Amino acid sequence: MIDDKLIGRIKRGDESAAEELIHRWYSAILRYCRWHCPNDATAEDLTQEVFYKLLRSIHQYDEKRNFKAYLYTIARNLCIDESRRQPLYSLEEEAYQTDISEPIQQIEAKLDVASLLCILPSEQKDAVILRYGEQLSYKEIASVMGCNMRTAQSRV
Repeated sequence: MIDDKLIGRIKRGDESAAEELIHRWYSAILRYCRWHCPNDATAEDLTQEVFYKLLRSIHQYDEKRNFKAYLYTIARNLCIDESRRQPLYSLEEEAYQTDISEPIQQIEAKLDVASLLCILPSEQKDAVILRYGEQLSYKEIASVMGCNMRTAQSRV
């Protein structure tokens, strides 16, 4: 409901509403992009691109749609496009880029999750990230991925 009000204000030219909407969703979209990107800089660039595309096309947004699903659809499509441009990287390289100050258990857990996600087909990987990483409902996942709710459930 808050998002719909902000979108209405943005459509009327209220720049502060655009800033508020970005502030409201920035960290969630950044976290989602980090799941798909080899480094934080690329994830940040993609996150900015998500909001650029959102604001550029905001007048075409239909308020009857679920905004959260709409926003994650933009993010997913950009992440897919980026993954096509990026060469695959190994998990061993990621281990060396990890902050030394993190407890060893957190590092091991991140590597376990990353390695398990890597073996999943991309549609299953996206579904799992959207469900457990971003806490989207099955209905929202179905909307983001362009499938029915049962398919989204089975992919998770």
